[in-house]
Amino acid sequence: MPSPLSVSAGVLGAGLVGVTTVLGASVGIVRGAAAGHLYPLDQVPYAPVALVLGAQVYPSGRPSRFLRARLDLALLLLQRGTVERLLLSGDAQAPEYDEPAAMRDHLIDAGAPADRLVLDPGGLDTYDSCVRARDVFGVQRVVVVTQTYHLPRAVATARLVGLDAVGVGDRTVRLREDGEALNEPWARGWVRDQVACVKTLWDVGTHRRPALPASP
Repeated sequence: MPSPLSVSAGVLGAGLVGVTTVLGASVGIVRGAAAGHLYPLDQVPYAPVALVLGAQVYPSGRPSRFLRARLDLALLLLQRGTVERLLLSGDAQAPEYDEPAAMRDHLIDAGAPADRLVLDPGGLDTYDSCVRARDVFGVQRVVVVTQTYHLPRAVATARLVGLDAVGVGDRTVRLREDGEALNEPWARGWVRDQVACVKTLWDVGTHRRPALPASP
C-alpha cells in the first residue's frame, strides 16, 4: 500500500504537470496570435493611432525608465508620420497617481503636440487598455507600443478583442543603465508576462468588462 507521503508527492507532481501544461499552451496561443504582427521601428506599417501602455510613475510624477522608453518610441512613430495620434492608456485611479498625465507631460516636454495626445485613465491592465481603445475611443487599427518582452501578449490581446493591431517594442531598458548586466526588472517582467498569458486568455474568453465604464 502506498504511503501517504508517496501519494502526496504523486498528487503534487500531477498538479505541477497540469499547471505547466496550461501555462505552456497559453503562452503558445498568445504568441501564435501575435506572430507576423510584430515589427522593428523602421518597418512598422501606418495606423491612425498608437496605443502606448502605461507603466510605473514615480511619486514625483516622473515616468519610470521603462515608461519613458515606451513614450520616446511612440514619439518617433508620431514624428515619422507612422501614426497620427497617441492614445496614452494607464492607471489614474488614485489622486496622487496618474500614469496618463505623466505620460502626456513627458511627451509635451519632448516636443509632442498636445492635440495629438489622447488620455485614457482606465487602462488598468493590458486587456482593459485594448478593450477601451475599441469601445471608448473607437479605435480599429492600432500600433501597440510597449517593451519587447510584453509585446507579443499586448498585440495578441488587441487582436483577440478585434483590433487590427501590430506592435513595436523597446529593448533599450533590457540592460542596466551601466550596460553590463540584464536589468532585473526586465527579467522579472518577462517571467510575470508568461504567467499572465493564462489571465489574458481567460479575460478574452469570458469577455470580461473593463473595471471602468465605457465612457471617455
